[in-house]
Amino acid sequence: MEAAGYVTLSRQSGLMSEMRIIANNIANAATSGYRQEGLIFSEYVQAAQDQSSLSMSRARIRNTSHDQGALTQTNGSFDFAIEGDGFFLIETPAGERLTRAGSFSPNADGDLVTMDGYRVLDAGGAPVFIPPDQTGISVAADGTLSANGQLLGEIGLVQPSDPLGLVREDGVRFRADAGVEPAESATILQGFVEGSNVNPILQVSRMIEVQRAYEMGQSFLETEDQRIRNAVKTLIK
Repeated sequence: MEAAGYVTLSRQSGLMSEMRIIANNIANAATSGYRQEGLIFSEYVQAAQDQSSLSMSRARIRNTSHDQGALTQTNGSFDFAIEGDGFFLIETPAGERLTRAGSFSPNADGDLVTMDGYRVLDAGGAPVFIPPDQTGISVAADGTLSANGQLLGEIGLVQPSDPLGLVREDGVRFRADAGVEPAESATILQGFVEGSNVNPILQVSRMIEVQRAYEMGQSFLETEDQRIRNAVKTLIK
C-alpha cells in the first residue's frame, strides 16, 4: 500500500473512534452527572533524509468536559447538586472515586449511598450516616448535614489535587491518583440533581460531520484501490 493509503487509513481509524465517543455521549445525554467526552486529533510526522516525509493523524487523546450541567429540581431530601468545581467523594470496591451524580438515599444500615449502592463519604473519608427514622433532613451549602437542627455530619465536597491527573472511568465516576483536597468554591444545593453536560444538538451535528468525512475517506480508498488495480493490469499485459 502506498503512503496515501496509510494516511487515509489512519484518518479513518480516528474518525471511527470519534464516532463511538459521540454515540456514547448521545446515549448518556439524560444520565445524571455524566461528563461529555471528546477526542483530540494530533499529527504524526515521519521525516527521513533523502526520502519524502509522511504525515499521519492520530486520535488517542481523550478530553473530558467539566462544564456545569443543567440543574433539575426534584425536592428530594437526598438529592444534591453541586454548583462550581467540585465532586462528591464515594467509596467503591476499587477505592475512593469522585462523582457529580448526587441522587442518594440511606441504605438498610443508615449509610448514605449512591444509586449503585456505593457509600457517600465526608471530607475525611468516613461514611455519611443517617439515623433511622430521622426527619427534617437538611444540607447547608458547605455540605453540613443536619436533622431538625441537630448536626449529623458533613458531605464531602472535594476536588482533585492534580486536575490534569483526573482519570475518567465511566463518564460518571473519576479517579484522582494524586489525592483530593476540599473544594472551597463549590456549594451544594438540596433537592436538585445535575444532569449531563452533553449538548445533544451539537453532538448530532458533529456526528453528521464525522460521517461525511468518513464517507469521503472511504471513497478515496476505493478510488485509490481501483487505480492500483488498473496499473497492475497494464503492467502484466
